[in-house]
Amino acid sequence: MTNGRTAKPVHLAVYDTLADWESGHATAHLARGGYEIRTVALDAGRPVTTIGGVRIEPDLALDELRPEDSSLLILTGADLWTETSGAAAAGGDDLAPFARKARAFLDAGVPVAAICGATAGLAREGLLDDRAHTSAVPMYLAATGYKGGGRYVDADAVSDGGLITAGPTEPVAFAREILGGLGVFEGELLDAWYRLFHDSDATAYETLQGAQG
Repeated sequence: MTNGRTAKPVHLAVYDTLADWESGHATAHLARGGYEIRTVALDAGRPVTTIGGVRIEPDLALDELRPEDSSLLILTGADLWTETSGAAAAGGDDLAPFARKARAFLDAGVPVAAICGATAGLAREGLLDDRAHTSAVPMYLAATGYKGGGRYVDADAVSDGGLITAGPTEPVAFAREILGGLGVFEGELLDAWYRLFHDSDATAYETLQGAQG
């Protein structure tokens, strides 16, 4: 149960070369907060291997995923967002179906969270043209040829129009936006969680323990 109701699953996109560390804070605390985490791949019958060498057996295929059955779609970085058979600047052809699925989610009013290379995929899909967003650096997204450069924000993580974005060095800030958006932590507790995991603030641990006690 989450906030007094049964929560729809959170879907984590998985593909070869997925950056393991970018979603761990978010998925761990989502699961503790009552959300089922389900993995979705292009082909549910084929395991994927992360950049850290971890094999994942996907729960379902991307074409089976419907926005109305989900609370959130998480897209992490991966070499495949840029290292494809196409030109590097165009890139991401192999994972383009995930960006198109993100569009379907946002059109249906279901949030999407993208970090690192996944932001480039969404830029190519046109999803950052009209939303405030961030990434690794502005030049990284500019190489996609997207039209949203004027909406780029130099911040750890940005939420706008149902879309959360973050750069590759900010998995904790990325998780903060996700956990706050889905109500796992709010207000003082969300701030304390962030200060503990991002800043190693011991007083934040006391705040969290007090709330759980």
